[in-house]
Amino acid sequence: MGLGLASTTALAAMVAYADPILKPSRGTYGLSGLIDMPTAESAPEGMLGATVFRFAGALRVTGTFQVTDRLTGAFRYSRVPELFSGGGALYDRSFDVRYRILDEKGWRPAVAIGMRDFIGTGVYSGEYIVATKTITPRLRATAGLGWGRLGSEGDIGTPFGDRPPLNIGTGGKANTDQWFKGPVAPFVGFAWQATDKLTLKAEYSSDAYPRETAAGTFDRKSSVNLGFDYQFNRSASVSGYYLYGSELGLQFSLAIDPRRPPAPSGLETAPLPVRPRPARATNPEDWGTDWTADPKVHPGIQDAVAKAMEKDGMLLESMALSATRAEVRVRNRRYLAQPQAIGRSARILTRALPPSVETFVITSVSEGMPTSSITLRRSDIEALESQESIAILREARFSDAVAAPQEGLVRTPNIYPRFVWSLSPYGEASVFDPDDPLRADFGLQLAGRYEFAPGLILSGSVRKKVIGNLDESTRISDSTVRHVRSDLVLYQKEGDPGIHDLTLAWYARPAPNLYSRVTVGLLERMYGGVSGELLWKPVDSRLALGAEVNYVKQRDFDTMFTFRDYEVATGHVSAYYDFGQGFTGQIDVGRYLLGDWGATFTLDREFANGWKVGAYATITDLSEADFGEGSFDKGVRLTIPVSWTTGKPSVNKVSTVIKPLNRDGGARLDVDGRLYDTIRSTHQGDMQIQWGRFWR
Repeated sequence: MGLGLASTTALAAMVAYADPILKPSRGTYGLSGLIDMPTAESAPEGMLGATVFRFAGALRVTGTFQVTDRLTGAFRYSRVPELFSGGGALYDRSFDVRYRILDEKGWRPAVAIGMRDFIGTGVYSGEYIVATKTITPRLRATAGLGWGRLGSEGDIGTPFGDRPPLNIGTGGKANTDQWFKGPVAPFVGFAWQATDKLTLKAEYSSDAYPRETAAGTFDRKSSVNLGFDYQFNRSASVSGYYLYGSELGLQFSLAIDPRRPPAPSGLETAPLPVRPRPARATNPEDWGTDWTADPKVHPGIQDAVAKAMEKDGMLLESMALSATRAEVRVRNRRYLAQPQAIGRSARILTRALPPSVETFVITSVSEGMPTSSITLRRSDIEALESQESIAILREARFSDAVAAPQEGLVRTPNIYPRFVWSLSPYGEASVFDPDDPLRADFGLQLAGRYEFAPGLILSGSVRKKVIGNLDESTRISDSTVRHVRSDLVLYQKEGDPGIHDLTLAWYARPAPNLYSRVTVGLLERMYGGVSGELLWKPVDSRLALGAEVNYVKQRDFDTMFTFRDYEVATGHVSAYYDFGQGFTGQIDVGRYLLGDWGATFTLDREFANGWKVGAYATITDLSEADFGEGSFDKGVRLTIPVSWTTGKPSVNKVSTVIKPLNRDGGARLDVDGRLYDTIRSTHQGDMQIQWGRFWR
């Protein structure tokens, strides 16, 4: 009896406090899971994932994002073969969400609640509550209750009422009337880490696949699924499954951690070291200020500073110099983190300025506009160079660059007018076309930029396709309203080569905390006209408010200088807010390209290294019937900094928007250089996040 009690106690301790080495792996729906059944596990915060799963003629392509430590989101594009008897395949778009309510601790399992296909056609719709517990360091058990698809096999009752029948309709809406309704059924499963790379899985599935089996897609003979997951490295894995006693499935998975770049950072040249002054004196004047009487000193110092900054990837726009104070207005052309440019500028100033200059004011310039100033004491820079960057941040003072302008600013000679050009590759993809789910073009883009004066910029780009098949699409818009966006395929067919954009823009600072932009010309591929914007954004404020007005005309499909017979006035008032922890929100209210009125809601998660993942939804007064498939406009947007992939400093980023459908309702003008994104990296909130690179 004593031996039995001791054994039971040891087993209980192992169950309650096992130190797991089993890592979460992805199920067939893309999120961390068993096979078809979910678990309460989560990927590391910020992790992006992609899976491709093939089974019985079905295809699921899923992208996932671990929004927070507890919240997971997913977008899926699926081919569901012969969904209904005698019908063709359904190409379905759906969204999932899962939230981990409880963490695993002691005897308590991790517990999560989630919904599959809660926005979409509802073909995969199912809700669940699930618990996952580590039994041994290599063995993990999961059990849960499911509704919808996950309650269609072996149900044990209908605790929350009947579930309305599936009505696909135009799709794209939250199917709230079905959530947690109808029969509920249990599911269970296990995952075992056989080796460091191999995980074996088994589950009892509560998904009956009722429509697929009724249509004869496959024969469901069992509720038991078996599978393996083999991890090649920290990013890539392959999984194989024996499903429902009759079918084989194969899946490839990819995981990307924005915090772990593929190339090492720090490949840029080292900054110049701080040059300390001679032994400190009581007053700055004790170092001597006779140099201020020599008219050649200021030009000589400005020339030396400009050349040093040019070598370091920065442009000295102007400079003011007195016996004890210097202001430099600097355009950062190389470093994604603005504090890195500020820190390098400060180092250069310690080497170029006379010892009596104690106060440095370093003003950031974006599109010719002075956007913010950082005031530093030279003595602090000298004393804290070997300290952590937080020490110099405590001494820095942020202010609006035009609130108290420095007198005597002298523009650096020969920087205006300024012409730059580039020839670079470009890529454009089309996804979710049922005839060919992935089409793409690749070619060359010739871009140029001529700066007449600070803030006055002529720019444009021309594209020529080299290879691709976007022009082979046969999909023609079935929209019953004016085709303000849904004729994209016609622009892709006829606009090669084409002028992508050609604009004259004027940026200015009309008052403290205010920024303005006026842009005229061929604003984007589909529209030309005039766009005006005004933004209120204090340097130290989380909140920004803006207004934009546009009057545009639709361009011809050849994307040259001719126009179609549609013109429209659009405009929005906008509010932007930085919630902290990398989350920013935006609300735009106003009139869209179709003439419909409504609002766009956007939430982004941004990392300190420049990665950004976000989602948006637009609701307007256009009816669901007029909007068509999808019911309303929505999508996911992704921004990847070039420096993340190369390890070399660069301000360039690659951005894309993934939309389930390209419809006409809620369409907004895609004008370049909107003010909030232009200035925010130079304001206090963003700079404090990236301040760790000040001494880099």
